[in-house]
Amino acid sequence: MSEERPSGAAQEGRSRSWLEQISQIFQTEPKDRRDILELLKQAQERSVLDADAVKMIEGVFDVTEMQVRDIMIPRSQMVVVDWNSELETFLPHLIESTHSRFPVIGENKDEVYGILLAKDLLPYLSSDRSSSFNMRDLLRPAVFIPESKRLNVLLTEFRTTHNHMAIVVDEYGGVAGLITIEDVLEQIVGEIEDEHDIESDEADIVALDSGAFNVRALTPVDDFNDHFGSHFSDEEFVTIGGVVMNGFGRMPKEGDSIELDQFKFTIAAANNRRIYLIQVEKVESPQQELPLSID
Repeated sequence: MSEERPSGAAQEGRSRSWLEQISQIFQTEPKDRRDILELLKQAQERSVLDADAVKMIEGVFDVTEMQVRDIMIPRSQMVVVDWNSELETFLPHLIESTHSRFPVIGENKDEVYGILLAKDLLPYLSSDRSSSFNMRDLLRPAVFIPESKRLNVLLTEFRTTHNHMAIVVDEYGGVAGLITIEDVLEQIVGEIEDEHDIESDEADIVALDSGAFNVRALTPVDDFNDHFGSHFSDEEFVTIGGVVMNGFGRMPKEGDSIELDQFKFTIAAANNRRIYLIQVEKVESPQQELPLSID
């Protein structure tokens, strides 16, 4: 038997019922954001809107109030390409990072010459073309924005200019980090928070029952040193995540471990752009073997 379709009158009745539910929820005019969010919660409870839709709308509200500095990838976690490096030198590093865009720098990360797109390197992967590689020919202009720019304004600029990455500068003109259009969109869909389940109000350093510690990658080096009695330098890297990534010499993946200054650092949460959470364990110094005495 063929499945019977609802009549036009039945469909109209369902539409009217749905509209009546919406109208009933918004009978009182909301006065501020809190009222709007409360109405959205009521709509979710009545199954007018699903949980994902409500969460995305809340994300849109958040984007209008957040600034670039709130979500940017910090300078210490930027994956960059040296202007003077050869293709065969930096290509494995780029492939391992799985990024699609890379800032090209001079002597340090404050000297950003432009943006290199991974897809532009495809013609040079064959041995016949690799010798003709010239960084200058592939460099795209870099976009520089202040830390204080609102995310909703930046998203509009990304859409109109077709740029996907911007370099973030601080009040002194130094590079503070970078931000991509994906970073902004994820504030709306909430993928990062769901994937790693790191609550924003959780402390930077949390002791575990095993004796190890969960440490946020953005924990300042000074705070880490104060807590653990360590002596990591804060001259080049502001965060412990920057120290760890420098130790790896690449963008590490979840589960990767490294020992630095009597500490074992294991990447507990990360994606292909940044480190979020690190598990830290103290490593006992190996005991020196005493020389055997010969009678």
